[in-house]
Amino acid sequence: MSDLTPTSGKALRVTIVNRSDSRGGAAVVSYRLIKALRDIGVDARMLVADRTTDDANVALAGTKIGRRTAFLAERLKIFLNNGFNRADLFKVDIANVGVDLMSHKWIQDADVVCLNWVNQGYVSLDTVGRLAKAGKKIVWTMHDMWNAVGVCHHAAECRRYLADCSGCSFTRLAPKVFEKKRSIYADADITFVAVSRWLAERCRESALLADADVRVIPNAFPIDDFSFERVGDTAPTVIFGAARLDDAVKGLDVAIDALNIVARRRPEVRAIFFGDIRQPQLLDRLEMPHEHLGRISLDAARETYRKADVVLSTSLYETLPGTIVEGMAAGCVPVAFDSGGQTDIFDHDCTGFVADYLNAESVADCVIKAIDRKIPRQTLHDEVARRFSAQSVAQKYLAIFTEKMTK
Repeated sequence: MSDLTPTSGKALRVTIVNRSDSRGGAAVVSYRLIKALRDIGVDARMLVADRTTDDANVALAGTKIGRRTAFLAERLKIFLNNGFNRADLFKVDIANVGVDLMSHKWIQDADVVCLNWVNQGYVSLDTVGRLAKAGKKIVWTMHDMWNAVGVCHHAAECRRYLADCSGCSFTRLAPKVFEKKRSIYADADITFVAVSRWLAERCRESALLADADVRVIPNAFPIDDFSFERVGDTAPTVIFGAARLDDAVKGLDVAIDALNIVARRRPEVRAIFFGDIRQPQLLDRLEMPHEHLGRISLDAARETYRKADVVLSTSLYETLPGTIVEGMAAGCVPVAFDSGGQTDIFDHDCTGFVADYLNAESVADCVIKAIDRKIPRQTLHDEVARRFSAQSVAQKYLAIFTEKMTK
C-alpha cells in the first residue's frame, strides 16, 4: 500500500479520463491501470463516454444527448473541411467540442486528472485549458501521436509536425488545431507520458512538445492472467490479431504475402486470425490452412494464443502493439517490424525477430526462424512480466503523481 496522502489525509484521488472502458487498446489498458493503482492504495476512478463494464469505479461523463451531439458536431466540422472525404473522416480529431467534464464530482474531487485517449468528441482542448485553470494536476498518457501533431493519430512518413502541420493532407484545419494545442500546452502544467520510447522520440521532435515534460511508462499488463503452456494440435501455428484485420495500418496484405511464402517452404504451418474484417475475401488469398475466429473476448484470446507458436504483427506503425505483448505472455515468439514500440517489448534474435519493413520475404524468414528457434514459452512469458507488470507500471505513475502533488 502507498503511504502517499494529500493534505486531507485521504488516499490520493486520481480520475482517469478515457473515451471508453473496454473498446480499443487504450480503453483496455486504462481500465487495467485503475485496477493496478487501486491495488497500491490510490483512489483511482475512470470517467468515460462509452461504458460497457458494471465496475463501480467507472462512470459516464456528460449526458447521453450531450455526448452524441459533441461526437456529431466534431465529425461534421471535419467533413466540411476535408473535401467531404468519408474515407478520412475518422483518421483525425480536432477536439473543438466535448462533453461537460468540469461538473462531474470525480473531476472536482480529483487531486490528479489523468487524460488518456479522449478523442471523437469526448474532451475538447478548451476543457483541458479549464482543467489547468482550475488548478488540477494533469498527466496525459499518449497512446498515439495525436498530442504531438495537428489532427492525425499517426504521422507515418509526414514530418509537418516538426513545424506547424501546414499543408496537411487530411484537412486544412490542422494548422489551427496545432496552434490551439500550442496555446493550451503553454498555459498548462502537463506531464505527458508516452507508452513507448519510439512515441516519446516522435513527441520530442514535434514543435508542440519539444520543450514539454515527456516521460515513458509502458502500458500495464495482467501477466498473471496468461498461461503459457502450449495446447491444441502440434502443427506449427502463426497467430495474427487486430480489432480490425483489414485496417490499412495493420498491413494484412504483407502478412498474407509472407505467410504464402512460408506455406511454400513449410507446408505444415497453419494460421489463426482473430478480429473483425470488412473484406473477408482478402483471406481467400492465403495458401496455408487457416481459420478466422472473428471478434473474440480477451478470455478467448488468452486461450487462442496458447494454440500458436508465433505471434505476427505487420503493422505499418504501432505505438505499443498489444497483440505482441499478449502473444508473448502466452508463450508465442513475436515477429514484427521495428516501426514503433515493438522493440520496447522484445529483443531481436533473442526473444523475437524484427523483419525488414514491409518486406514479405523478410517476414517469412523471421516466421520460420521463430518456429525453428523454439524459444522456451516460459522465457517469453517472464520477459513480458519483467517489462510490463501492473504493479511496476502503477508505481511509476504514482511517482509522477507524487512529484506533481509536491510542486
